[in-house]
Formats: sequence, C-alpha cells, structure tokens
Amino acid sequence: MGDNSVEKIHCLIIGSGPAGYTAAVYAARANMKPVLYQGIQPGGQLTITTEVENYPGYPNGVQGPDMMVDFEKQAARMGADIRFGLATKVDFSQQPYKVWIDEEKLLEADAVIIATGASAKWLGLESEQRLNGFGVSACAVCDGFFFRGKEVAIIGAGDTAAEEALYLSKLCTTVHMLVRKEQMRASKVMQDRVLKTANIKVYWNSEADEVLGENKVEALRIKNNKSGDTTTIPVSGFFVAIGHQPNSDIFKEWIDMDDAGYIKTIAGTSKTNVEGVFAAGDVQDKIYRQAVTAAGSGCMAALDAERYLSAKGI
Repeated sequence: MGDNSVEKIHCLIIGSGPAGYTAAVYAARANMKPVLYQGIQPGGQLTITTEVENYPGYPNGVQGPDMMVDFEKQAARMGADIRFGLATKVDFSQQPYKVWIDEEKLLEADAVIIATGASAKWLGLESEQRLNGFGVSACAVCDGFFFRGKEVAIIGAGDTAAEEALYLSKLCTTVHMLVRKEQMRASKVMQDRVLKTANIKVYWNSEADEVLGENKVEALRIKNNKSGDTTTIPVSGFFVAIGHQPNSDIFKEWIDMDDAGYIKTIAGTSKTNVEGVFAAGDVQDKIYRQAVTAAGSGCMAALDAERYLSAKGI
C-alpha cells in the first residue's frame, strides 16, 4: 500500500452509539470536518434495546434503533461524514495518529475520539439470544420497568448484579437471583442489602440451564452445580448481569486502562494519557452506562478535541 492511499482526517470518531454521534454533531458544528466510522454494530447497544423510556425529550418513549437513526441523521445533517467500517488497528506513537479501517484502509488523524462502547457478556444459551428483547435483557435499569408486579430472574454475582437485583426488587414481586458459586463477588455492603431484601431469593451454586418460552420468556430452568438437579420457575423476565466488556482491545498498547479494559480519562474531561486522543461513552464509563450520560461525554470529547486542535493551531 503506497502513501498515496493515506487519507488525512482532522477529527476522527470511532464508534456510533450516543457518544460517537453526539461527538459528531458537536464536531461538525464546530467545523472540525469529523469522519465517523460506525464499527461492527452501527448504533451500538441501543440497537438491541427495544423501548427506551428514560431518555429526556421523548415523552412517549422511543424504540432504541429508531433513536439511533435519529442521532445518525442529525449528525449527517450537521455535516459529519458517517461511514461503515471497523477500526482494526491503531498507532498512536506520533502525530498525526494512524488508524487502520477493516485491516486495509489507512487514515491519519489530528484528533481521535474513541467511542467504541462496551458489549454485554452473555451466557451463550440459544434461548437467551432467541428471546433477547422478549423478556431477556442485559440491563435492569433500562428494562426493569416493563416487569412491574411480575416475577423475574437475574444471574450474576458482582456489584452490578446486586445493584440490579435491588433495583428489580422495588418493581417486581419476586426476584430469583442465581449465583454460580457459593458466594458473591459483590462488596460486603451490597451482599448484605441483597440478603436482607425479603423478595430477593438467592440460589447458590446455580446456573441458568435454559430460558423457556416460545415468543416471550415464560420460565427459567435452573441447574444446581453441586447436585446436578434442575428446577423450573415461572418468570416473565430474565436479566443477565455477568458484566460488560469494553471494546478497547485495539488501543491497549497506547492507552491507559483499568484491569477490566475500561479506558482511563482524566477526571472531569474526556482526555486520555495520549494528547489529542479522547474517550467517551461506555468504553470509559463502567459506572453509569446510560444513553444520556454517553451522549453527554460525547459532547465533552468534541469540545475537548476542538480546544486541543485550536491550541495546537492544527
């Protein structure tokens, strides 16, 4: 590949959820000529969420995929260059920064905004994927509301699982919580809260064997790891809370991350340890993980990038 195939980009945005698209809206309005690559899942995690009721400005709620189409159209109308393609490798050793798309196309960017998001970890059951969006969910805060007054199950053992079980306990009649070992990984205080909550029933040494139901979740078959016995409980919802995986692998060599792979940003900013490289949305946020907070951090990243580029006089 000769040098003539290198494309020069002023502001490159990698990823296309609320963070990436919001960054594109702001960057385009600031005349930064942003180019956004959508990645493997255009629109991000919201495209596998059905009803979104907690995003401000949609009084009747909105379907996740529809909302992401709106975000994309708005970014495009402002003049962002939105493209399909996956960033597969980067070299942040010197400016301009090099980014390869689909392993072949080479870009050189003056500023880079990483908005590659995170992916929920799944158990890998066929029934779990088939009923995803029909009672199976990886986000209690997003979807718990739809199960008010019903019985649900949740699997997970960390702080997030405990938090989501407690959140569901306020809405649902009973929360059946599956913990795969004989103890939780969650902090002591979170465990105590769960164990003191009357309508959370904890199943130790338990796995989800199968999610049952034709077109929607109707029951869950639970397997005891020790005895091998199975029990079936009727539930309307099944929440998988075994963690998220930030989509940050290609940046590992250059960007500071925590043990789980979340990109570290300087508090109160979107700045990473590499100047001119910014991170927004779920790839750097394991605490809130909401569409509205991701959008807010996308705005921060675009403003930080704009200030960086003007200070550099690029």
